[in-house]
Amino acid sequence: MKTRIKELRARHELTQEELANKVGVRRETIGFLEKGKYNPSLKLAYKVANTLETTIDELFIFDESDLK
Repeated sequence: MKTRIKELRARHELTQEELANKVGVRRETIGFLEKGKYNPSLKLAYKVANTLETTIDELFIFDESDLK
């Protein structure tokens, strides 16, 4: 799964650590999300999207291969 977290985080001038603190996770979790190595819970996806002032659909890019 691809994400736009890094791009939107930069627009809001947030470090991974700052975003992590705002959504209640570790910095490493944000790094894994940005690299597409971690699929977040719906609750975490909502928190990240809300913090970055976007929608889950705009934040996460799903590919058909993600469903297999």
